[in-house]
Amino acid sequence: MTTENMMCDIGFIGLGVMGKNLVLNLADNGYTVAAFDLSTDKVNDAIAQDALENKSDKPRVVGCSSYTELFSRLKAPHTIVLSVPAGAPVDHVCESLIGAGIQPDDIVIDTGNSLWVDTVEREKKYKNNFILFSSAVSGGETGARFGPALMPSGSPYAWTRIKPIWEAIAAKVDPQTGKPLERTEPGQIVENGDPCAAYIGPAGAGHFVKMVHNGIEYADMQIICEAYHVLRAGLGYSPEEIAGIFENWNKGPLDSYLMEISVEVLRHKPNNDETPLVDLILDKAGQKGTGLWTAISALEVGCPAPTIAQAVFARSISSFKNLRVEASTKLEGPTLPTLSDSEKQAYVDRLHDAIYCSKICAYAQGFQLMSLAAKEYKWTLNFANIAKIWRAGCIIRAIFLQSITDAFERDSELENLLVDEFFIEQLNKHQINWRQAIADATILGVPIGAISSSLSYYDSVRCGVLPANLLQGQRDFFGAHTFERVDAPAGKKFHVEWSSEARKLIEL
Repeated sequence: MTTENMMCDIGFIGLGVMGKNLVLNLADNGYTVAAFDLSTDKVNDAIAQDALENKSDKPRVVGCSSYTELFSRLKAPHTIVLSVPAGAPVDHVCESLIGAGIQPDDIVIDTGNSLWVDTVEREKKYKNNFILFSSAVSGGETGARFGPALMPSGSPYAWTRIKPIWEAIAAKVDPQTGKPLERTEPGQIVENGDPCAAYIGPAGAGHFVKMVHNGIEYADMQIICEAYHVLRAGLGYSPEEIAGIFENWNKGPLDSYLMEISVEVLRHKPNNDETPLVDLILDKAGQKGTGLWTAISALEVGCPAPTIAQAVFARSISSFKNLRVEASTKLEGPTLPTLSDSEKQAYVDRLHDAIYCSKICAYAQGFQLMSLAAKEYKWTLNFANIAKIWRAGCIIRAIFLQSITDAFERDSELENLLVDEFFIEQLNKHQINWRQAIADATILGVPIGAISSSLSYYDSVRCGVLPANLLQGQRDFFGAHTFERVDAPAGKKFHVEWSSEARKLIEL
């Protein structure tokens, strides 16, 4: 069947890895797509891939050579999806669409990892030209192809038009168990599952939630990597042996996508070589900025998120490879103890509990950050729904997200996951092993910044009195910043005229 006069349901701009797979996902779910990219090769590749996977005689993807042709292929009112890099490329496409004749009732959906404040400004900027809607996408290449987690935000009217499309292409979970209902083959459709797509809120809210998702992702990955480091450098296990340990852990409360793929990474041997690929990968971590954005946002709203921040710092310190190699020849560490198999197993068991508790803290920090941001920016966020849409399709999908969903369904105003009844029980049960695991790693000389930051966070949250009383005294001493007293009404400020001798020292 020719595509010459074919009219399409959806326009799509940007056919990189994510874009092409989203196009094929849309096509699997019955939508015809008019596709455009500045690269003709990418357009042709998307068409060829669709032709290879299409099981019907009707074409599903139509290639376009310009923005004008894209509009000529679309049914009105137009719905156009963008999958382009964040920043200037988004504005370039928006301006090009205006030049091509976009109408005020047309919807443009930005699915990239745009900074949330940029999304807010763009909605204002283009509101007289078209409806800018944002929908962050999580799940990587496979998620885009077979079902991502989607975090849409913007105009409620636009959501009514987009909702059927987004719920069709999103990942699905079993409504009874909360477990993912995976599709792995082109053309597969999952029926009767709960879609991992829910309206988040006004412009920017969805991109903020996706940013926090990525911040938690940074922390979760770093926690797993620190466990790997303890097992490899501290206890001398091989990558294959660590893969076996992780595989066993993945059968319990640590069941997650990141743990699952870690097993595969550790077992991979290129070209049937005996050397595991992980031993050949240079230990310098990259980052695209969303973890940094999360840490900065936490500072801006006054939310403690040390595990997330430490994960960003860990990637930064990894980039100083030459410095680390030089320091490794000059700075001494401990002599590693000789351990029996049973002693090693005890280390492994304690490390399991440390990972579990640290993950709880990382998620607690992320959800509290979203809560404080919602108050700051006047958003109404449904945290139970957010946890639900992260149960499948996204990078941080994990079995214990169902427990987070349950926690917010019990108490929608829950201030922090650490004071939910389920997580209280889990943390109380495992905190001694957590502490011992950190002591183990310290004695072995293995850095575990994210895991130990999580424990400090836990201890700070459970501490009824912190040394901030001394800190406030210091601030008042050198800067007359005032302080409150425990024996006076809340909000009443005090200042002390400190000793003249000390004042002279400060003045010097």
